[in-house]
Amino acid sequence: MTYVKRNPVLPSPSHPMAKTGYGKRLADDEEPHTDADFAHLHPRDADIAFFVDHLEDGAAMGYKDLAAVHPLYGQQAIRTSLRRLTEAGHLRWIKEHLTVEDSSMRWVTRTYWSRIRWSEEWWAEFARARHGQDVTHDHRSGLARAEEPTPEPKPTPEPEPTPESDAAPPTENAGAPGDPEHAETPAYRALASLRAADRRMALSEGECKQLESRAAEWLERGATAQDITFALTSGLPSTVTNPGGLARTRLESKMPPKPNPKTRGRVRVTRAVMVCGLCEEPETSVKLIKGICVECRAETESCGCEQCEADAAAEARRAAPIPDTFLARPRPAADDAAAEDAVVDVTERVAELRRAAGLPVGRGGVPTD
Repeated sequence: MTYVKRNPVLPSPSHPMAKTGYGKRLADDEEPHTDADFAHLHPRDADIAFFVDHLEDGAAMGYKDLAAVHPLYGQQAIRTSLRRLTEAGHLRWIKEHLTVEDSSMRWVTRTYWSRIRWSEEWWAEFARARHGQDVTHDHRSGLARAEEPTPEPKPTPEPEPTPESDAAPPTENAGAPGDPEHAETPAYRALASLRAADRRMALSEGECKQLESRAAEWLERGATAQDITFALTSGLPSTVTNPGGLARTRLESKMPPKPNPKTRGRVRVTRAVMVCGLCEEPETSVKLIKGICVECRAETESCGCEQCEADAAAEARRAAPIPDTFLARPRPAADDAAAEDAVVDVTERVAELRRAAGLPVGRGGVPTD
């Protein structure tokens, strides 16, 4: 069955990528999309699940990041839906302790997504199985962003042959910074794409050429185009009067360290613990129920939408105490004669009061119209 798009809102190519260790990761090998993937969810939760399912690996998964780019829902609504998706078995956050062969260690938190609903036991086994796994290719030391492979430059199509009489003579400027081949370098593209990431950092062609060597050095030291974009666009002032000068300053001051070949080695997960999907508290310090701690569950019980209000009302009805007079059970027997004399049948008492008031009383003491 082919997948029918249930929501016109799709993630944009400029969706922010997560910091080191964070971001969307697939928990399993998934089958092609089907109509029934999120049929068990409320329409709003299904829409957000559809949105998350189409995010690229490494995309930011925080509710604030999602709300910033989703045109239909705000932070509280998405936070509540993420809690429900976690409880439904689609999402889990796992904190992993990584150890490199040079004995350096660090903690990272990874967000695992599955289109398939998995039980709590399955996720617990999944977290346990993370121990000892080789995640060398999922780890980048000393960078501020998660690893994202740099796309291969598209091959430039060969021009169609022209007659010798019309062919232009070769020039000495072949391979100059302004030619198409030069513009396809990863460093140049990373700088030129700043215009789409943030209009305040729109660089001119000349500025891109001047800063290209510094951006290329970032890439040589193991950074990615996303690392450069994040370093040059995060924490900007409200107005940038000299984007070229600011980009130069940041490229120089935030240059990542040179990798040391002697300390390069495999990175393995030496410990993995489940954390709350909303506050990231580990299961060792708080009690998690289907991936969410008790406190965060209480905070996201209602976001003000119709579904949350209906759920809250139903929960209140279930939790409200029922008076003894509403319970269908026989009246308990009196312990002694005094207590027995004090027990007065309600129906008989009502009939007595109606007689005293001159009102009619039906058979068995039941009032009549």
